[in-house]
Amino acid sequence: MAGALEIQEIQGLCASPGVAVGTVHLAVEVAADALPPGDSPAADREKLRRAVAAAIAELKALVGRSDEESAGILDFQIEMLLDPVLVEMAEERILAGDGAALAWVAALDHYIAGIEEAPDEQLRARAADVVDIRNRVLGALTGRAPEDFAPGSVFVGKDLQPSLFLAHDWTAGGGIVLFDGSIASHVAMLARSRSVPMIVATGRFEVADGARLLVDAKEGRVVIAPEEARIREAKSRMAEARPAEPPRAGGTIETADGVAIRLSAIINDPLEFGSIDPSLFAGIGLMRTEFLMTSPTDAFNEERHYEIYRQALRWAGDAPVIVRMLDLGGDKTLPDLGARKSESFMGLRGIRLLLARPELARLQARALLRATAHGRLGVLLPMVTVPDELDAMSTIFEEESAVLVRRGVQTRMPEIGMMVEVPAAALMLDRFSRSAFFSFGTNDLAQYLAAAARDDRSVAELYDAAAPAICRLIAGGVALADAMKRPVGICGEMASEPRHIPALLAAGLRNFSVAPNRLADIRSAIGGLYSDGLAAAEKS
Repeated sequence: MAGALEIQEIQGLCASPGVAVGTVHLAVEVAADALPPGDSPAADREKLRRAVAAAIAELKALVGRSDEESAGILDFQIEMLLDPVLVEMAEERILAGDGAALAWVAALDHYIAGIEEAPDEQLRARAADVVDIRNRVLGALTGRAPEDFAPGSVFVGKDLQPSLFLAHDWTAGGGIVLFDGSIASHVAMLARSRSVPMIVATGRFEVADGARLLVDAKEGRVVIAPEEARIREAKSRMAEARPAEPPRAGGTIETADGVAIRLSAIINDPLEFGSIDPSLFAGIGLMRTEFLMTSPTDAFNEERHYEIYRQALRWAGDAPVIVRMLDLGGDKTLPDLGARKSESFMGLRGIRLLLARPELARLQARALLRATAHGRLGVLLPMVTVPDELDAMSTIFEEESAVLVRRGVQTRMPEIGMMVEVPAAALMLDRFSRSAFFSFGTNDLAQYLAAAARDDRSVAELYDAAAPAICRLIAGGVALADAMKRPVGICGEMASEPRHIPALLAAGLRNFSVAPNRLADIRSAIGGLYSDGLAAAEKS
């Protein structure tokens, strides 16, 4: 590293735009040889388990004081600590003679090294979370206080842990420069959400603790001991180029080239309404209803249907709510209702079952029609294969609407769209002219396209390997929907998997319905991509 002190400018990648000037805070790295020795294996195992429990309790307390986005990151760390694998790895080292602290650090460092070598960037980006829990448990073992630094400083180090970011006071400014790091990491997501300038992947360089540093994040440039003119120029350029606050409110986030992506919630249970902040979403993109019916009695209880839909609309406020009609007959069945005839889920299910049991379809249609008085309700039809099915269900809605009007019930016709989960439909979307919108259901589309059952482990790899074919099919469907000027989105599990986001953006999708607990990761993934799916880092 001889001569490194002569370097005045270092180039990296922009993880969060902005300009910061401050004194350097060099990260403290854990020195394993300074850790306390052990007692007995039994005592050290007990000490480690108590430390892990204490760390989990600390994280849970932090969750209670955090916003939705931060809580999601902390929940991820709690889940990792609850996984017994990490503790078991450390316990093996304790049995081999290490003390609890050294065993924990050594085991976690080995685990972190494996993550850092992973080919997938999203997985590599989680290394900082493992470092975070490593240090938190180590603090519980040694009584060492968590690291912090002076407000307004520029943090310089290998990586920055999310909990350290959350604990720091950023109101006085400051920035982040990481030798490694990732634009897809949790801390990068937090930096963008709080407008903290951040540069990653600079490679290791030498700088004195307390030196003055300019972080020109949009240019990906770090300047050691900058001249005042250079600082003024960077701030002036930033003031001209800096866009307004990223449009995150209401469930919209922009790609790196400014294309708006709508993120709606997937709801499986009305109990979720109490724990999910509606302001983070562009409404409900998929509300499953079969999971709300625990018995045939519930399924045929119109008032129960109506009350659940009304509750969803109240939660969403002015935002749209898309309710999927009962998708029984596949992997979801009720006694005497939707009994599966085929292991392939390709029999009487979804809209096929509803049309075969019109009394059930009409009951649900009435409840949905009544609920339209309370908000922006849309209806999604499952397992549509041919236009006649869509036409038949639309006719049921029209007839039930007329009945309600005659009774003096306030109602209106909702927009009726269709799930695109059958390949025959995906290839012929232009024939479904009565569909007001389309939503790709990739869970079933994948298994039908790959001829690989979702619940059969022996063909699980084929199911996953179908992703490129699915994305090609989706791209064709998006083009057809665009030509029809109909909204199109995705509500399958692929939309909640960050590794699939680049391909889905490249396929032209702009409306994603995601599992609420994956929102933070999806935001992070989209924020680091251009609208064609390429990583911002690849284009910079």
